[in-house]
Amino acid sequence: MISHPDDDLLGGESIYCINRSQLETASDLAYRDPETAPRIQEILETLETQFSRNERAAIAFLLIERLRATADQPA
Repeated sequence: MISHPDDDLLGGESIYCINRSQLETASDLAYRDPETAPRIQEILETLETQFSRNERAAIAFLLIERLRATADQPA
């Protein structure tokens, strides 16, 4: 594993903004929706047990960037 102790992804200025409504919708999907909650919970458990906090932050940032990039592409 490559270590980047000086590259902590958990601080600094944000270039993207997630609003409270989006976070509430995500929470609904992850904790209350009978179809999506079990799948999301399974993935979260795997991420939280197999990846460091910094690795999880990297995954989160890359998922957001990939979602942003695909939203910019024509259908």
